[in-house]
Amino acid sequence: MAKPNSTFVTEILFEGFSSFRWQHRLAFFVVFLTLYLLTLSGNVIIVMIIRLYHHLHTPMYFFLSMLSISETCYTVAIIPRMLSGLLNPYQPITIQGCATQLFFYLTFGINNCFLLIVMGYDRYVAICNPLRYSVIMGKRACVQLASGSLGIGLDMAIVQVTSVFGLPFCDAFVISHFFCDVRPLLKLACTDTTVNEIINFVVSVCALVLPMGLVFISYVLIISTILKIASAEGRKKAFATCASHLIVVIIHYGCASIIYLKPKSQSSLGQDRLISVTYTPEEQGSQRCSAQGRGAKAPVSLMRKGCKGFFFEFINV
Repeated sequence: MAKPNSTFVTEILFEGFSSFRWQHRLAFFVVFLTLYLLTLSGNVIIVMIIRLYHHLHTPMYFFLSMLSISETCYTVAIIPRMLSGLLNPYQPITIQGCATQLFFYLTFGINNCFLLIVMGYDRYVAICNPLRYSVIMGKRACVQLASGSLGIGLDMAIVQVTSVFGLPFCDAFVISHFFCDVRPLLKLACTDTTVNEIINFVVSVCALVLPMGLVFISYVLIISTILKIASAEGRKKAFATCASHLIVVIIHYGCASIIYLKPKSQSSLGQDRLISVTYTPEEQGSQRCSAQGRGAKAPVSLMRKGCKGFFFEFINV
């Protein structure tokens, strides 16, 4: 039931960092702009290296390039608006603009979840069924898997955006976040949101729990196969190709699960905002550094210093 005497809003204001003094906002702007440029440059370098070096034209690096492109689109949907908010925290966003940001954020965020499944499956086939690897992971299959991941992201994003923006928003128009996300928006609704929260939970389970379970099952099988390798050098090489991907999986699913799967009674928009603002650059850094652990030693060696420096800079922040 809608609340009486409600004023329906057409614009939303992010609380974001408005409580910070301008000196602190300026410092955060410089830090996050630097991290954002490092992220963009790192992803561009990964895609260019994979494109230029023919020996990297393999399924593993194809999926890594798709993840880099998807991560770039994911950050473009969030970070520029956040940087603008640091300089001027009182810039409203229209309901249409908010819906667009949420759509692209969810599309590429969910796409990343399923790309990680595909990458885990690629490693499973390479290690557990190497003789049929070239047959199973052919060019057509790789394109279909990547397209399927994006298609699932689009479908789930449409469901979420339709669910959230089918509600009437009224009264308070300030959300305790720095971008349009599902839970903060549901708190603006002037009607019962039980069904919408159930939809959000189901989508979150489908996009996080199921993929995470499949990835870890594949790694149980991978590790059991690696332990059967007689050569110590062979075991070391096999572990090296998988360890970096597993780190990205843990960071990605772990942070997202904390935000979207915890009970409503334990939900804190302040905590979610903190996790979100740290999660994006941290995952970007781990994903860029993961390229080194996947066998591209020579062409990606130029990023080694950048990856380490990125993490030290982030920890200091």
